[in-house]
Amino acid sequence: MSWSSGKDSALALAAARRSGTEVVRLLVTFNRDADRVAMHAVRRELVAAQAERLGIPVFAVDLPSPCTNAQYEARMTEALTVARNDDVDEMVFGDLFLEDVRAYREAAMEGTGITPSFPLWGLPTSDLAREMVDVGIEAVVTCVDPRQLDASFAGRRFDSDFLRDLPPHVDPCGERGEFHTFVWDAPGYSAPIDVTVGDVVERDGFVFADVVPADGTAPPVSSG
Repeated sequence: MSWSSGKDSALALAAARRSGTEVVRLLVTFNRDADRVAMHAVRRELVAAQAERLGIPVFAVDLPSPCTNAQYEARMTEALTVARNDDVDEMVFGDLFLEDVRAYREAAMEGTGITPSFPLWGLPTSDLAREMVDVGIEAVVTCVDPRQLDASFAGRRFDSDFLRDLPPHVDPCGERGEFHTFVWDAPGYSAPIDVTVGDVVERDGFVFADVVPADGTAPPVSSG
């Protein structure tokens, strides 16, 4: 499973498992210097908590920063080779409708012996966003592109209020990169992950909300 730590991955994982796919590892790309998930900026320890609750180990791909496309492709090729040697024959992605992204993934995996799978592909994102809320995917917005969505959405809970407040031009799943999330509870979790939102900072043209482990309290994530 290509795991971003966010809501699309969580729903795609649930769909794959329902279809009978045995998911044996979560492939996660980390910014090596920051020790966080690339783009989502989620701490490595929180990804480890997700994996523990899902009962699926993490396969980490550490990327330098900055990372060239050649470096990224080399590290992903290494990861796919390891996976194929372990008899993995399918890789699940949470992509929704971006044709160029899907084409890139399919081209990259051609000849590897591993088939890309897109269980959410082509489904209306308004329906998917509502399904995420309805099935109990609990997420917080960790990154916002302020060119597409107001910075005040960073750190908010992904819920019905969030979806109601989104401007009409923003995809409700953030598929065009408007926002990214961290999932602290979802179908398949053995227990929620207690988190809180720390500092909100602007860096490299994006606004990031630092999600940190809480001290055994319910997640105090704002709905707006």
